[in-house]
Amino acid sequence: MKHALTPEALSDSQLLGEVHRLINNERRATTELIAALGELDARRLYLGEGCSSLFTYCTQVLHLSEHAAYGRIEAARAARRWPVVLDLLADGSLHLTAIALLGRHLTAENHEALLAAARHKTKRELEEIVAALRPQGAVPSTVRKVRKAPPPPPAITASAPVPEAPPASPPTTKALGPAVPRRAEVKPLAPGQYKVQFTVSRETHQILREAQDLLLHRIPSGDVGLIFERALTLLVEELRRTRHAAVDHPRPSRPARAGTRHVPAAVMRKVWDRDRGRCAFVGSNGRCERGFLEYHHVVPFADGGETSVENLQLRCRAHNAYEAERWFGLSGEDLLREARVEFC
Repeated sequence: MKHALTPEALSDSQLLGEVHRLINNERRATTELIAALGELDARRLYLGEGCSSLFTYCTQVLHLSEHAAYGRIEAARAARRWPVVLDLLADGSLHLTAIALLGRHLTAENHEALLAAARHKTKRELEEIVAALRPQGAVPSTVRKVRKAPPPPPAITASAPVPEAPPASPPTTKALGPAVPRRAEVKPLAPGQYKVQFTVSRETHQILREAQDLLLHRIPSGDVGLIFERALTLLVEELRRTRHAAVDHPRPSRPARAGTRHVPAAVMRKVWDRDRGRCAFVGSNGRCERGFLEYHHVVPFADGGETSVENLQLRCRAHNAYEAERWFGLSGEDLLREARVEFC
């Protein structure tokens, strides 16, 4: 596809404007597609196209992925019942994931309030809303051994002899392939309750067993969730103390020495409290407020900036590097070293 003007030829402001124009076009096109799919579904036109369902039509005729087809069908059917969904899609208040999560929970009584509450929410926030609508019971604590997949067969090279075929055996279940790492799962079950699922090593499992034994007088059931909560509480307390000197009884701190990057504990505490433990960079659309933080010199240390409460702010790594690039006009690891203040 050829474009009259490539993105590389645009200025920064032009590129930002072009992206906004394109996303608005995409939302408009998606909304029109959702409305058309809803009407196609109501007329069951997919049957005449040789498809037994709208899902089959979307995947085999329109060549959408299964995930894309599912999201659009859910949105189309929700929009047929609640036409306001199309307006919210068109102006960007809702995305397809939101409709897929909420669509089956909408009723004549709650759809207006529920759709209003879902405006501009992330998937995690929407799962919280669904969990409040349909709370689930607590998941029992379990520890299970995960079966490892068998190693792949050795590669056969031209010089290696080809092994004889094994005798025929009755068909079995599909062989397991290489283990695919899975992300840790955190899902809300009900207001104030979450399901957490992850995999640990043998060593971590042994530590867990030891913790259960040592805590039998406090947690007779050995509940993994309670042990996890206690361990995280201690870990966060330790990190608060080491990362930003959050202690109950701080010792007198010396003022920052001239010509050093070292941030005194008292300065750390004041900066952390003032910036509320979040990135304090303010852009055209508001404050960043991400974590993964570093102490940032407003006037860079390399240019004589002081290590003081007034000249230090919290920055996420991305915005710390970004401000170094803006100040010095270059990028690279050297600038990161100039801009970054490591936690002490």
